[in-house]
Amino acid sequence: MTTADSEVLTRVGPGTPMGELMRQYWVPALMSSELAPDGPPLRLKLLGEQLIAFRDSSGRVGIMNQKCPHRCASLFFGRNEHDGIRCVYHGWMFDVDGNCVDAPNLPGPLATHNRIKAKAYSVRERAGLIWVYMGPRETPPELPGLQALELDDEERSIWCLQRQCNYLQAMEGEIDTSHLGFLHGGLAQGEDPTLANRAPKYKVADTEVGVLYGAFRELDEGHLNWRFASFSLPFWTQPPPTPLGGDRVARAFVPMDDTHTMFFCISDKRFLLSTYNNEDKRKFLGGAPGISFNYEYLPNTTDWYGRWRLASNRTNDYRIDREVQRTKSFTGIEGLEVQDVCITESMGPITDHKSEHLVPSDIMVARTRRRLLRAAIALRDECTIPPGVDSPAAYASGENQTEGSRQTGRNRRSTDDPVGSICLILSTSAWGGFTNAEKDVSFDEVYRARTMKVPSGEMVDG
Repeated sequence: MTTADSEVLTRVGPGTPMGELMRQYWVPALMSSELAPDGPPLRLKLLGEQLIAFRDSSGRVGIMNQKCPHRCASLFFGRNEHDGIRCVYHGWMFDVDGNCVDAPNLPGPLATHNRIKAKAYSVRERAGLIWVYMGPRETPPELPGLQALELDDEERSIWCLQRQCNYLQAMEGEIDTSHLGFLHGGLAQGEDPTLANRAPKYKVADTEVGVLYGAFRELDEGHLNWRFASFSLPFWTQPPPTPLGGDRVARAFVPMDDTHTMFFCISDKRFLLSTYNNEDKRKFLGGAPGISFNYEYLPNTTDWYGRWRLASNRTNDYRIDREVQRTKSFTGIEGLEVQDVCITESMGPITDHKSEHLVPSDIMVARTRRRLLRAAIALRDECTIPPGVDSPAAYASGENQTEGSRQTGRNRRSTDDPVGSICLILSTSAWGGFTNAEKDVSFDEVYRARTMKVPSGEMVDG
């Protein structure tokens, strides 16, 4: 990767190509439970901007620039009262839309009738999250049609944690399936295909809003094990640790700034990586040592990086136990997510991409970078609306696809490639998960049979 491409991919502040790309979409900012009516405002770092978030007396949420537009005092110290945030410097009060509804040090009607506004963003609440639109449209697009957002409160698991590194390297760990058999299960033995064969082959295809991969391993003479996972613009993933087409999952790697990321996981409660205990957790990788799912957090603080920090972190070397590493687990680090955080943060605040040596197992990483680059540069140079912004249904299931589009995929299947090098026309976003299938069933047919979704675009082998 060139230095210029790396800069485009990793810089997310205002005016940067990737920052402007991400601002075209709705961005999950925080959990609904983090704000109470008339409660203290919260410092919020998002896409390199310093914001405050608050819930007013009526329960509405405001997200705005932290500086009061009068003399730039921080509204974090303001009073959240009477359906607005009041700056304590001169008493100016702003509603959730940024309108100055009271300026008591101004004479007469100017106190309540003025054109002063704080920079505020459009906000919605959905699926236990507070979303913000930071883009240029007066009327924002629709929220993405992710199936996890349809879960009822009783079905839904939601959690988050902060990573002290760039969003890209954090997200790329999620779409790298071959690390599973090493970082998480390096000393484990068993019949799990990811342990029996730690060097899978790959198929990778663009979808309408991202990239889908299928990693396949031979089970026996007639069958393959498949692990599918996807990336969807601008920072969504759906990983493969549970049966394909079963669990509704959406995982977001939201840039706080260039060197910090807030990770959100929305899923049904039965999902392996949810906050709820289930049988899959106990069986994962044959119960490999070090694979636990209950994470200890530091107390939240009020500074810009004070939310959702793991207690096992870089200051204590993620509590690595060298004796456990020598005798029981590959890493000596307890907790699946902690292991991921450790490795991606160890790359530095932003990975030095010039020092990388990508290999065939990194084909999904390379393809995802290319997808992001294309979208960001097309927006910058040609004002091309990014994929998915105006097609929220592309993030959902593909049950509405026509028989013609399905037949197109079958017709273009390669007869001398048993897993199907194909190029399909119509697609939606992808599920993640694993499944087994006969060897003569193509990549797209395996995927469609379990999920009713079809990838599109150039198919690449790895």
